[in-house]
Amino acid sequence: MISIRSFIGFCLPFFAFSLNAQRTAPKSFTSSNKGKIFVSWGGNRSSFTNSDITFKGNDYNFTLSNVKSHDKPKGWHVDYINPSRMTIPQTNAKIGYFISENYTIALGVDHMKYVMTQNQTAQIDGEINLSLDEPGASFNGFYNNVPIQLTEDFLKFEHTDGLNYVYSEFSRFDDVSSIFNIKNIDVFQINVTEGIGAGVLYPKTNATLLSKERHDDFHISGYGVSLSAGLHLNFFKYFYLRGDLKGGFIDMNSIRTTQSSADSASQSFFYFQRVISLGGIFRI
Repeated sequence: MISIRSFIGFCLPFFAFSLNAQRTAPKSFTSSNKGKIFVSWGGNRSSFTNSDITFKGNDYNFTLSNVKSHDKPKGWHVDYINPSRMTIPQTNAKIGYFISENYTIALGVDHMKYVMTQNQTAQIDGEINLSLDEPGASFNGFYNNVPIQLTEDFLKFEHTDGLNYVYSEFSRFDDVSSIFNIKNIDVFQINVTEGIGAGVLYPKTNATLLSKERHDDFHISGYGVSLSAGLHLNFFKYFYLRGDLKGGFIDMNSIRTTQSSADSASQSFFYFQRVISLGGIFRI
């Protein structure tokens, strides 16, 4: 019969081995990132620099200088989670993969909304020479950097369905929980992220130019590049809230404006986004 002393002596080596294994094994699901997949959905507010917009067609070629614009916020609304109305607010979607402990690759869509400020005064340079029976013929003439008011009968110009930036992104991801003395990272974890991205612009442009019938379809119109930095708050291992500041450059040299393929517009500008997203992170 084994005595208590003998039993304890027999178990001690296994107990010591178990303690050593716990020290050398990964601490938790949250402390190891490689191989994880993450998805997120959120909303944004966007700002744009003034831009020069050039319009070309068979009977016109002119540039509007220093045109002002703004976004089209929805505010806190159920449309953000209503599948049939998700394109109405300004939204952000992303899916990514941890290729290592600190680096990720991702695909995303930033659904911004760009609205030219109506009734502003801009400088126009170029010419308009429409047929006299066309409604916009009242604007015919040669212009040499003269002011013009951008009324709706002259121009309405929006990327409101939307200014869609479809991009790929490479990011770094760092756990900074220890700085804030957070002990249990499976319950709450703080991370910072920095990323660089590039992609294409795929807008559905709402343009009413010189009273012509607008083009009403999605069209690849140019490219964009971006930089981002964010704060990622992880809750209960699998869920997170993320805030990002994101800026970049957009160059669209092939914007469809009317039903005629001969008509087009081009513009370039810098943009800045403030993004809040909810997401999940898991392994397959």
